[in-house]
Amino acid sequence: MGCCSGRCTLIFLCTFQLVTALERQVFDFLGYQWAPILATFTHIVMVILGLFGTIQYRPRYIVLYAVWVAIWVTWNIFIICFYLEVGGLSKDSELLTFNLSRHRSWWREHGPGCQREEPAAGLRPASGQATVSGVSCVLEHSYVEALHSALQILVALVGFVYACYVVSVFTEEEDSFDFIGGFDPFPLYHVTEKPSSLLFKQAYLPA
Repeated sequence: MGCCSGRCTLIFLCTFQLVTALERQVFDFLGYQWAPILATFTHIVMVILGLFGTIQYRPRYIVLYAVWVAIWVTWNIFIICFYLEVGGLSKDSELLTFNLSRHRSWWREHGPGCQREEPAAGLRPASGQATVSGVSCVLEHSYVEALHSALQILVALVGFVYACYVVSVFTEEEDSFDFIGGFDPFPLYHVTEKPSSLLFKQAYLPA
């Protein structure tokens, strides 16, 4: 019963992580945030492996998922520090775009209650990639991104706990099955050995 509840909960958590990761991937693509796009794509792959391992009773895949979840938490902590400008980081830098474009977070111009502010025609950059910012936003884009990352951290931590629990339960079940002879070839050998030994003794009994 404990295995079923823990396994079902982990399946739900992995499914929820997939939904939130796909939602985040869409907005990262819209904002041309190449570093988060690569990180989120890797996250989606690892969550799918964890989901597959949970459904198919494969502890190794769940362990791989748990290791990645720890890395994913670290990445989201960095994203929070980046957008809140902690530790000398600047949210206006081109770190997340690999210096390939001047785009920023999609939420910067499409946040809740934001009004778009188009730059003057003479102030547009030569590359044509004008940075449009939002004014009068109900919630700044940096806080929106930080809340997204905080949600990812919360779900990932819960998923890590349940992944460790499910792996321990699967391991105990495999050990108990091995203990009762599930993978022991000797009982079969002994069963087939007795009839042959009896026939051998009967063949050589004196008349």
